[in-house]
Order: sequence, then structure tokens, then C-alpha cells
Amino acid sequence: MPELPEVEVVRAGLAPAVTGATILGVEVFEQRSLRRHDPASGLFESLVTGRVMRSPVRRGKFLWIPLADTGQAIVAHLGMSGQILLRDPGAVESGLLRIRLHIETAPNPAGSRRELWVNFVDQRIFGSMAVDTLVSTADGAPGGLGTDEALIPTQVAHIARDPLDPAFDDARFAQALGRKNTGIKRALLDQTLISGIGNIYADEALWAAKLHYAQPANSLSRARIRTLLAEIRLVLVKALAEGGTSFDAQYVNVNGASGYFSHSLNAYGRQGKPCPRCGTLIVREQFMNRSSHFCPHCQRLRPARPAPPAP
Repeated sequence: MPELPEVEVVRAGLAPAVTGATILGVEVFEQRSLRRHDPASGLFESLVTGRVMRSPVRRGKFLWIPLADTGQAIVAHLGMSGQILLRDPGAVESGLLRIRLHIETAPNPAGSRRELWVNFVDQRIFGSMAVDTLVSTADGAPGGLGTDEALIPTQVAHIARDPLDPAFDDARFAQALGRKNTGIKRALLDQTLISGIGNIYADEALWAAKLHYAQPANSLSRARIRTLLAEIRLVLVKALAEGGTSFDAQYVNVNGASGYFSHSLNAYGRQGKPCPRCGTLIVREQFMNRSSHFCPHCQRLRPARPAPPAP
């Protein structure tokens, strides 16, 4: 599943093209890709046609494009294999095309516009698009990266801020971990606690922080939590700089190009290969219907600290 870096690469790629653009028309080729759209609010096509798009916004793995003067936004989730691609009209797309937006860009400095297609492609049809209402954020801070407005779609309001969000509260996160009687990786995958982190970047950050994936979250000291957050941010920023992680043609930017962070991975997908830090072979274990990759020497499961005596 695309994680924060992959979705941010898409957001940044869309921004120059769609900001200020007008939606001329919509083609829906697969109704299942509108599963999260509430038809009681109106037809998707009717709600977006003729609307002007504002700068796209991202929180965690969610992406939305506010529609000017409507109090609504197009919300996109890439699911397992979704892609949002910018194409010139007439370009031949694969048979996996699910939704197409016909747009006319905002005028350039010379005053001219151009028409583009925004194609939503999705092999496994777990992703979606929907029109949703914007509501105020609970903390009064901007909804996500790409906006100064304290607004967020109702479908995204339950998602926690991500660690690259300027409004992410490190102290609150540490307090929440102290209440989690669960493994640290399970906590990192909880999108209501911290968003944008999936299997790949959880494994990479835990390797960098020398933490076992099953280490109880409430056993971590504040110092270890600060180290973990620092490593999470370093991993995400590096992945962003390298265009995200692409293992196949499913994970691409808006121009169809793959990222190359897969060449920088230290733990994820490297089972049987030596740990870059100590040389011990990386191990893969089953975890929550997926896998965890870690170094059994660098990332030992340590005894939890005893609970303080009751007053």
C-alpha cells in the first residue's frame, strides 16, 4: 500500500497542474471506485463538473483537493494499487482506468490554458474517490500539508496527524504510547495514533532506532520515543527525496515514474541478507497478516520495565 512518501509525491506532482484548474467533465468507468462517495449528497460527476480546484492537501495516506466556494473536496485514497496520473488528452491509458477528470489548467503568465486528463488508475480497486464535506479541524491547525486552512474532510477527520506535519504533537504522541499495551510496530500502524506509516517505513524506522517490533509501546522511555520519532522522520524525508518506494509498476508518480528508495532499504524485504549495521542476517516474521523484518542482534526484544508501585 502506498504510504506517506508515495502519497506526498503524488500530491506535490498534482499541485502545479490542478491548483486553480477547472473540471470540464468526468468519466466514471468503475462505480466501485466511488464506494466511499455518498450518493445522497449528489452524483459525483455533477458535484465536481464546472468546479475550480484548489491546492491539493495530504494527511497521512489521504489526499484531497478542495473545490472552491463549495465547502467540499474530492477525497482520494490510493488503496493498495491506486495511481493518479496526469495525461495529455488522447493519451492511451491501460484498461485499469477507473475515473478520468477532464481539466483546464489555470492561466499561465502568458494567459494561456491547457487541457489535461487526471486519470485514476487502480488495478485492485481498493482505492477510491469521493466528494466529501470539509469540517473544522479539532485542534484548529491546518488540515494537512498543502493548506493553511483549518479544514479537513469528514472521512479523514479521524486520522491522526503524521510526523512530518508541523502541527504533530510529539509530547501528546509520547503520552499516547504510554497508554498502549501493545507492540510498538502495531502502535505505529495505528492511523488514529500516528498516520502515514505502513509496513515498509515502520520496519525501516524500527531498524534505525534499534527497536524490536514487538517491544511494548508503554515500555519505551521518553528518550527512546524521541529517538524513534527522529528516525521515523529521517526515513520518511529520505524516501521522499528518492520518490518513494517502488517494487513494481504499481507505485509511480503523476508522470508514471517509479521511486527508488527500495535501493536504500536496510531491513524491509532483506530477509536472509546481512544487517548493514552488524552483519547478522535479517529475519522475517509473520505479523498482523503481513511480515516484519528486523535484525535479531540489533533489535532485541528487551524486558519491559516494571510498573511503578501503587500509591
